[in-house]
Amino acid sequence: MRVVLADLKSDRGFVSKDTVVGGYGSRLDPFSRVTSVISYVKKQFHDVPSVHMAYVAAILARAGHDVKWTRGGEPVDGDVALCLSSLVDHKAEAAWADAMRARGVKVGFIGITASKMPELFQDHCDFILNGEPEAGVMKMAQTGEIPSGMVVSEQIDDLDSLPYPRWDLVTEDRGKKFGIKWSSRPVGGGYPLLASRGCPEFCTYCPHRILAGYRARSIANILDEIERLCDQVRRPYIIFRDPLFSEQRDRCIELCDGIKARGLEITFEAETRLDRLDVELLDKLYDAGFRAMSFGVEATDPATLKKSGRRPIPQTHQREIIEHCRKKGIVTAAFYVLGFLQDDWNSIAATIDYATDLGSTFAQFKILTPYPGTPMFKQIEPLLVETDWEKFDGYTLTFKHPNLSKHELQYLLGAAYKRFYMRPSYLANFLKIQNSAVRDWVTRMDARVNDRHSREEIADISRPVAC
Repeated sequence: MRVVLADLKSDRGFVSKDTVVGGYGSRLDPFSRVTSVISYVKKQFHDVPSVHMAYVAAILARAGHDVKWTRGGEPVDGDVALCLSSLVDHKAEAAWADAMRARGVKVGFIGITASKMPELFQDHCDFILNGEPEAGVMKMAQTGEIPSGMVVSEQIDDLDSLPYPRWDLVTEDRGKKFGIKWSSRPVGGGYPLLASRGCPEFCTYCPHRILAGYRARSIANILDEIERLCDQVRRPYIIFRDPLFSEQRDRCIELCDGIKARGLEITFEAETRLDRLDVELLDKLYDAGFRAMSFGVEATDPATLKKSGRRPIPQTHQREIIEHCRKKGIVTAAFYVLGFLQDDWNSIAATIDYATDLGSTFAQFKILTPYPGTPMFKQIEPLLVETDWEKFDGYTLTFKHPNLSKHELQYLLGAAYKRFYMRPSYLANFLKIQNSAVRDWVTRMDARVNDRHSREEIADISRPVAC
């Protein structure tokens, strides 16, 4: 069979799919000058290829099928097409599927959105693989039969049994991409790697654990994949897409030892929790090529976090880890969520203040979004006011908040980006300036800039973003 694999590129804002928000995806449609710059930077560095599509391509190719890749644009003919689904761009995906079916191509959807919200796609396709797609694709590849309707694709418990992703089949030539030292991640992103599936945590707002259970690959299998990639690409940049990379400290140490023992020259980044890191482990990771990490802070109030199923991390430990990363030259990106049900103006202002004080290299602020299938969705469903599912993008308030209007929360989101990135100390941290005289001057300038932000906020909305 000729199988078309589609990870469609959106024409509105910057859209991330695949493993982002568990696969529901996010869309940053710029709403200020600061977010316009951030959206541009994300397009250059965060347009990462789909790891799930790379696995699907490997399964099909191993069975002898002809794999064709598209991100949209020119029509591609085939016997069957598999399209990666998302919540934030489902209308364009459905329209593409309609066009392919009009050409006589059978179309199926994969991913969490099609699995949890089949009603968005079932009138536009011939089948949906419900669950992680690999098992369903294996059956199709082996039998040569195209499925019909809603087909259960069971999770594969032995992740080592999967073939390694075929990046050559689902990307353009990425070998010529170059890195910029201050960003760590190269232009064009890097190569995603899943060392595990699912998530062992219980955050009620997170979709990472609702499609399948938590499983981990063997370290030997992960090292074999990295070694294979090193044979194909010189010094590849690897993006571990596990929601909790350092969940098991011993596994991290074994991985680092294996990278060095095999002489693998890589640079890599990962997402994790700060309480699953310590100074000794960071040093070990750094020696193996670890140069960037992302992590969730979410909010500053421990009670708010606990009510959302998230275990609070002591702020002293957060500061210790960020400071050590700064000394080592490890890029840090902190994630924050604004608009928990317990939030008000002052609590969000406190979160923004903490974000600037913590001093991570980058910060991402989003509005609390109840995703279908999560416990948070069930809790907030009676408050939902948004009927357009594409607005469940991480940057739009979709429910009636008990303490803040939509305008207020959107303003606070913009203020968060402005106060974090538009301050002298951000640039000083970014450039790693340590000179005490310069830092004293930067502190004074920060105070003046914050006063200006407050004056502008009072003029805009009659109150400053301060607690």
